[in-house]
Amino acid sequence: MAESITVDVQPTPNVNALKFVVNRRLTEGRSQTFRTPQEAAASPLAAALLAVPGVVQVFFLNDFITVTRSPSVQWEELADQVESTIRRHFEAIG
Repeated sequence: MAESITVDVQPTPNVNALKFVVNRRLTEGRSQTFRTPQEAAASPLAAALLAVPGVVQVFFLNDFITVTRSPSVQWEELADQVESTIRRHFEAIG
């Protein structure tokens, strides 16, 4: 049985970005940045995150995702949606 997904949300120096640390590997030492649905076409998780209203950029490195929001959207509205999108993605792939 696969270990259940854990998501630890951490602040970053950028008030418009939050770090979502997961207990899964996303990349192996090479970062990936996605700003548009076209850039995220090959990454279902990045595409799903960019589809969340208010998300303007997604950055993957090793076991974390940094999500950047539009300054017009509050984290209180966005953080739970981002976390549930991450959880749904990993639960779907097992």
